[in-house]
Amino acid sequence: MTENRTGRVLVVGMGVAGLATAGRLHAAGWTPVLIEKAPARRSGGYFVALFGAGQAAARRLGLMEHLHNRATTKPNLDLGRNNRSRPGMAITELPGEPWMMLRGDVEQAAFAALPDGLDIRYSTVPTAIEQDDDGVDVTLHDTAAGTSVTERFDLVVGADGLRSTVRELVFGPHDEHLRRLNYLVAAFQYTGTPPGLAPGQGATLMEPDRSMWVFAFADHDPTIMLTYRTEDVDAEFTEPPAQRLRAAFGPKPLGRTLGAVIDALDAAPEVLFDSVEQVRLDSWHRGRVVLVGDSAWCVTLYAGMGVSSGLAGAELLGTMLERHPDDVTGALRAWERALRPYVDHYQDGAFDDRRIFVMDNQLQLLLRRTMPLLGRSKLGTRLVHRMMRLEELEVYKNADIVGAALDGRPLPGKRTAGARSA
Repeated sequence: MTENRTGRVLVVGMGVAGLATAGRLHAAGWTPVLIEKAPARRSGGYFVALFGAGQAAARRLGLMEHLHNRATTKPNLDLGRNNRSRPGMAITELPGEPWMMLRGDVEQAAFAALPDGLDIRYSTVPTAIEQDDDGVDVTLHDTAAGTSVTERFDLVVGADGLRSTVRELVFGPHDEHLRRLNYLVAAFQYTGTPPGLAPGQGATLMEPDRSMWVFAFADHDPTIMLTYRTEDVDAEFTEPPAQRLRAAFGPKPLGRTLGAVIDALDAAPEVLFDSVEQVRLDSWHRGRVVLVGDSAWCVTLYAGMGVSSGLAGAELLGTMLERHPDDVTGALRAWERALRPYVDHYQDGAFDDRRIFVMDNQLQLLLRRTMPLLGRSKLGTRLVHRMMRLEELEVYKNADIVGAALDGRPLPGKRTAGARSA
């Protein structure tokens, strides 16, 4: 491997943002060291949508040759517990026709795009970070060997997720930066096809404050997302996920499809069960330490932009470091200035976007179910677009963020109508 001369960078976390950042910074002339607390790389994962912003970044990062759209052509269904169904809405119907895939697909693509010989260390976590004007001293602990070593880097990138260790060490405790939305989400892969559905057919079961989504793929078993509102987030972790879900979707019988899904969760080898939270920071960088992806700006699953914003953030970081080769802090300021308007929009709109996935009351459900009828007229179509904020999707979720920065295009205006901070 050719040795780079720009500097040595520690990238913490081997999720989408971490892998993409390591690859992009290597291309920008840096020498990455990539660490991951798990003993091996993850696979599989839950459903993700890759919007236009993510596709543009993935293309320039060299990931698109390793990705394919898993979207199914079968129409989605809107289910009831009485086993009746009606036509439903699929994520692929949103503007820009986002690609449907698993989170593991993007992680695998980002890993495949890494250069040979990159320094990758598993079972490794940072335990101390101290910096000065010229560099960062990081103590790295090998949890498998039980040994620690302190090494010096020119830049540290925290891409280690919602409860980031880098953020806690440098920016302060989690409770200073996490904002709860008072919802829980469970996501996992379902083996086979849930009863009541055809292979490759997605579905939703929507009720006030709770819902089930079956995300179907053309060439893979479906993934499931169950989400519900709670007034006591901490209490939800006192029992196994399936038990909490049965309580949240009770007391009436679960029905054929929902019942089979929750039963399958009991035996699923890998389940995401977590509170829906955002990360809110006044700045994503401090000195020579910068946060990327969920560790900096988790926008929640409801916004649907976690993967896309992680890829765009990684690509833009490399671009700005190339533009400011002798001024790391200046590059980080320029990077955040270009990216912030988009991420602020995703975060401010997440509570409204939540209503795509889980609704508050019967009136909202009724309006949702009349959308196919409304879409038959021009006036109804405009109303649907306004309700779903579809025009904003074109401006923000399908924007070529890095392309705009490179071309010097003006930044989009900050969202105001309907905005709600978490």
